[in-house]
Amino acid sequence: MSARAEVAVREQAVLGEGPTWDAAERRLIWVDILASRVHTYDPATGRRTVMATGQHVGAAKPRAGGGLVVVLRDGTGLYDAGGAFKWLVHDPVPGRRGNDAAVAPDGALWAGTMRYDEAEGGGGLSRIAPDGTVSAVPGPVTVSNGTGWSPDGRRMYYIDSPTRRVDVFDVEGERVVNRRPLTTVEQGAGWPDGLTVDADGCVWVALWDGAAVRRYTPDGRLDRIVELPVRRPTACAFGGAGLRDLYVSTARTGLDSPHPLSGSLLVLPDAGHGTAGTPFAG
Repeated sequence: MSARAEVAVREQAVLGEGPTWDAAERRLIWVDILASRVHTYDPATGRRTVMATGQHVGAAKPRAGGGLVVVLRDGTGLYDAGGAFKWLVHDPVPGRRGNDAAVAPDGALWAGTMRYDEAEGGGGLSRIAPDGTVSAVPGPVTVSNGTGWSPDGRRMYYIDSPTRRVDVFDVEGERVVNRRPLTTVEQGAGWPDGLTVDADGCVWVALWDGAAVRRYTPDGRLDRIVELPVRRPTACAFGGAGLRDLYVSTARTGLDSPHPLSGSLLVLPDAGHGTAGTPFAG
């Protein structure tokens, strides 16, 4: 696919991650994990905000009643519409932090973790109900990353980056079962990181160290490749009017000579058609 990335927000984020469209506020939310910052961007007006969290922040998602749910180093917290903070789940583990999250169609948060040293099996994936009840997904996880759902809500897609796979689960109520590979990213093409699912049920995957975003069909066939000027795209999400524009977060951490746009929020105009997200119900 021939497409040209544009700059939505020129920034030097250390580890930009997790773009999410906030439909109620008509803005994009994204984080800089290692700078402990939550960014927002209104594409219609260009207005931006930046909020410090005080801890490394792996993800930030809108809440149904306003404010944000954030996945931090020591657990999951809530900001109300006025900016006041409280813990929903406080579970500090030395050497571990939050990393990427997504809100399911039922309003629950699926939050991932990883160790700073990326030790094998040191991460996890959990469902966090609106009341703070935590249900861990069984099985080893190392670097928990992209999570998303098919448009009908019957499938959940998931990436544990070192596996090089995009996996798929069947959704049964509050549980996910029957984990199996959807596709595997070949050696030399980068590592699968964040993902989003479009209105056709196709899965868009950002490739860390792969300088590209890929689109896979629901049966796992590689459908499109969009090359990017930066080496480390981290995640993607549809936003803007009609959910037609694909926003891509990027990182500059670990790069000796990062591209000038590394750390910026990029956009692929009219790349496809996203689906309306669900705010966290807590």
